[in-house]
Amino acid sequence: MTLIRIARADELPALVEHPGDAERNAATREYLTGLLDSGCTRPQWCLVAEGGDGRPAGSAVLWTIPGQEVPRALVLFEAPEDSPGTGVALLDAAAAQARELGATELEHVLDSPAQAPQFQRDPQSRQELLRGAGFELIRDGLRFHRTLTGEQLPADDARLDFRSLAAIGREPFIDALEELLADTADARLTADVDKHGLRHAAELLFEDTAGLRHEPEWWELGYAADGTPAVVSLPAENPSVPVIGFVGVTPAHRGNGYAASVVRRSTRILAANGATEIRGDCDRANVAMAKAFRSAGYENFAGRLEFSRAL
Repeated sequence: MTLIRIARADELPALVEHPGDAERNAATREYLTGLLDSGCTRPQWCLVAEGGDGRPAGSAVLWTIPGQEVPRALVLFEAPEDSPGTGVALLDAAAAQARELGATELEHVLDSPAQAPQFQRDPQSRQELLRGAGFELIRDGLRFHRTLTGEQLPADDARLDFRSLAAIGREPFIDALEELLADTADARLTADVDKHGLRHAAELLFEDTAGLRHEPEWWELGYAADGTPAVVSLPAENPSVPVIGFVGVTPAHRGNGYAASVVRRSTRILAANGATEIRGDCDRANVAMAKAFRSAGYENFAGRLEFSRAL
């Protein structure tokens, strides 16, 4: 029987060490150190599967937004390639611990191609392992990034009048998000609407994004000439990199090129506050938003499958 236990202090932040793979080992240590320092995880949230020599042969780390006490996701999940049963045991143990801490679901993302700091090699086997442990695919997404090198950014779209959260308050944002979610190509957001209803899904989207670091002046609605909100711009910073937290175009104003405009606006806000690299993502099925990222100078550097397990 596989022994799953909390990692000892002397095993942090390295967890599973891979002989001959210094890049991977260093990236894991750096990433986990950052998670511990930022409060995204705690030492008691770091689980390992003990190998025959008593050292970690597999790992699973619970993750949350800084300042929160309930885990939301699973990171640094590694299982021995020759022992899928160990992987399932790790996933089950992590799910049980998250449930005890108040979570009702647990997420995990699988990026392709494999890259630091997760190094999720052999994605097909990982997908099978996740599904076998009760995780369901909730979104097939694309990841984008842009590196800023001091170049002049395009001017804002003159057709839009931007008003900040600091100026107009929360409710107009919820109203615009509710309108937007009534017709969205994002599978995850559609599932939230089906589960919670339009209004509550809009509130949850706003609150979840608000868990990322931001200033009220950063968040804006862009109003069209007829005085109605056309775009929502919610740039933010997660613990590792500035992000296009959420952007969207309300249904009545789609087809006018506003999607690229709002990505550029979020980019300008983050750049003005010191960002040198920015990341963002969208559902693969949201062709218009993927096009908008590319039009705003972003490159698609990976795909991302998002999984969730009900607890």
